[in-house]
Amino acid sequence: MGLRERMSRPSSDQVRQASFRLWGVLGNPYPSANQTTGHPRLETGADDVVVDAFQAFDYSNRQSQVLLVEGTQGVGKTNLLNYYENQFRDFYRGDERYYIIRYYPDPEPDLDSVIRRTFLNLDHAHFATLGRKLQESTETQRNDAKEKAHGHEVKIVLNSLQKASATGNLAEASAMAVEWFTGMRVLRRHRESLGVSLRLDTKESRMQALRDIVYVSEQLGVFRGLFLLMDELEKQDYSLSTIPVLRFLLAVRALIDALPRCLFMMLAMTVEARRRYFSMLPALAGRLETRIMLTAIEDVETAVALSEFYVNEAREAAAADPSVRGLAAGEGNPLGVPRVMAVYSALAMELKESGVGRMTQRQFLHRLHEEWTRETRMLRGGA
Repeated sequence: MGLRERMSRPSSDQVRQASFRLWGVLGNPYPSANQTTGHPRLETGADDVVVDAFQAFDYSNRQSQVLLVEGTQGVGKTNLLNYYENQFRDFYRGDERYYIIRYYPDPEPDLDSVIRRTFLNLDHAHFATLGRKLQESTETQRNDAKEKAHGHEVKIVLNSLQKASATGNLAEASAMAVEWFTGMRVLRRHRESLGVSLRLDTKESRMQALRDIVYVSEQLGVFRGLFLLMDELEKQDYSLSTIPVLRFLLAVRALIDALPRCLFMMLAMTVEARRRYFSMLPALAGRLETRIMLTAIEDVETAVALSEFYVNEAREAAAADPSVRGLAAGEGNPLGVPRVMAVYSALAMELKESGVGRMTQRQFLHRLHEEWTRETRMLRGGA
């Protein structure tokens, strides 16, 4: 049967509705191995650690919290970070004083990209708000805020933003501020708009500028927290040379040290990477004392619970979908518990024979995805 004949089958809407009538879901509830986002999350003890740290951050004077998430590939590190990125965005929805940034490794392991991305996330809107707040505040409030800045050039920029707010040139000055803080070469337009003459041309100067802006903004009440979620940091160690990796690790430590308040950081990496990094820079280990260890699937009970969780989540999502409104949801399951247990046992045997040993969530869910696809092929007109 050719591709043209294969495509002359029920429409996607018909397949989704039929799937809903039979099993209460709109499609395959299990993600394949190449689906890295959009997963539901089955809570574990790791969530207790994250919530405790978040409470310590949110209930106090925003004392900085740093969490290290570690585990082998496929055990759910990215899923954990995805989940809490969405949770933080939902928790602070409508509150523009909190900034949430997701960081993935760049081709060159350099924290400059993190600092640059932070300023780009602040954007000209934050600097415009900062300028207006400086202009509206009393002289005492302004002076107290500006004292939080250690950099002379940063204080010049703050004065320029305040002046621009009063003269109606705040939009231009804010745009110039973003360019200057991200390390752009000082041009005539920067000198004229901001009054600066020196470029932030070192990592140290850019880190200090970030610290200054965070604490000045906090003092004025227009900033409260920076959430930085850094994923797949083992990929920074791609080089045969340890020098660029060490520079990156030093920059991570410097960022943690620069912001004892207002920073909530989660770093995810493999166990092997953590061991290498800590041996390269033992001082970093002291900053990463709170560790969350994600483990592989240890037994069939855990596997069955994970399977049922994904099916139940898919059913809840389907029930709220307008495309099946008025239809009765089926309660069957082409992969019942005995079948799931059989899938687990077969995969465990394969992994043991191949010398891999432990089974990751990604491997198990992908195998269930394949099994579900095979068992439901008739809905799509398959043989």
